[in-house]
Amino acid sequence: MRVYGNSRSGNCLKVSYTADYLKLPYEWIEIDIMQGESRAEPFRAINPQGQVPAVELEDGRTLAQSNAIIRYLAAGSELLPDDTYLQAKIDEWLFWEQYSHEPYIAVCRFQMLFLGKSAEEREPWRVERGEAALDLMEQTLESNEWFDGRAFSIADIALLAYTRVAGEGGFDLESRTNLRRWIAACEKKLGIGS
Repeated sequence: MRVYGNSRSGNCLKVSYTADYLKLPYEWIEIDIMQGESRAEPFRAINPQGQVPAVELEDGRTLAQSNAIIRYLAAGSELLPDDTYLQAKIDEWLFWEQYSHEPYIAVCRFQMLFLGKSAEEREPWRVERGEAALDLMEQTLESNEWFDGRAFSIADIALLAYTRVAGEGGFDLESRTNLRRWIAACEKKLGIGS
């Protein structure tokens, strides 16, 4: 399997976190998104949408979209239970992450880290929605160790990727003790440093 991604992208790291956790062999192919490599014809032959991550499976088939990829990789593993209700609960978080979390946390981070903007230059509406997303996560973790309410899963991996670096987007994690505890637990599970 080949994974095409950018090692500074949370969406791409979700794929490597999942594959590494499951001990799935793969070749990482770095795509420089800032140089437009994801929009170039060689990459668009793999993913016509021109976005990372994308994977090319051993049989030549390809997949795009981080949460679709990690769901595929986790099928039949402890990261995605067989119970269809629990799968749907995990899907709730995967969809929420892409709709109500990533567009705010990740974009603010991109603007500060990659574009060199200050925290004050962030779009106020993005900041407000990012804070609301982190608040919901903090509240959920008051009564749950993991996001599916049962065990470590791809819901946690999907949410971890950008949450653990939310500070790079100007968001305060220090006051969110449940989130910090959960981040540390996820990092321990995945064997990654903070």
